[in-house]
Amino acid sequence: MIRPASARGNIGRTMTAENKALIRELRAELAKAARAEDAPIMQRYMKSEMPYYGVKSTPLRQLCKQVFARHPLSSFEAWRDSVLALYRGAKKREERYAALELMGQRQYRAYRTMKALGLYEELIVSGAWWDLVDGIATHRLGELLREHPAQMRRTMLRWSRSEDMWKRRCAILCQNRFKQDTDLELLFACIEPSIDSGEFFLRKAIGWALRQYAWTDPDEVRRYVAEHEDRLSSLSKREALKNVGAAA
Repeated sequence: MIRPASARGNIGRTMTAENKALIRELRAELAKAARAEDAPIMQRYMKSEMPYYGVKSTPLRQLCKQVFARHPLSSFEAWRDSVLALYRGAKKREERYAALELMGQRQYRAYRTMKALGLYEELIVSGAWWDLVDGIATHRLGELLREHPAQMRRTMLRWSRSEDMWKRRCAILCQNRFKQDTDLELLFACIEPSIDSGEFFLRKAIGWALRQYAWTDPDEVRRYVAEHEDRLSSLSKREALKNVGAAA
């Protein structure tokens, strides 16, 4: 597993009896909620090497909320290390989904600062698939970008040129929920290093990011697509113009 230096460390250092109890109960509840008939279907759909319990998203979120409420975490370190322990130690994919749920719980909003960026980076690089990466990009990185625009802008520009495809995808998608607050210069700058890429997940991300902004300013998206007609893939153009059509 790849572990960025910023997130690397001995996670057991701050693991307490409460941390361990949270993880133990969560796994027990997932096992109880498991649907053996759904597990292989979910695994095939996600093209995952990791098996599933067969717990779908809505019951999974409800289950997580209940378990997390019974096991509050009193510090950033306890929260971070619980997320990492769940994610790194996952035997079935829903345990990784649960780690992402724990990361996003409202009661831990104060912990989601720039200190958490290394945590997000590890989960993105080691997860390396859209179901684990995209929510971090649009929710967690977007959250940091709103609160620390100068620092995160530099980080996303750097990620947009990364050798890691998933970090590039995150840089493109991190403003997907920004609407009129979108920094267009940043969006286009993050697209630029990947605009000629043949990677499906980068082409799809470019189209998705442009499509989201098209709800706010369709003319600007049409202009951008027309200007880069020869460089954008057909997939990116199709996705970008899906709801607004091409320029007249």
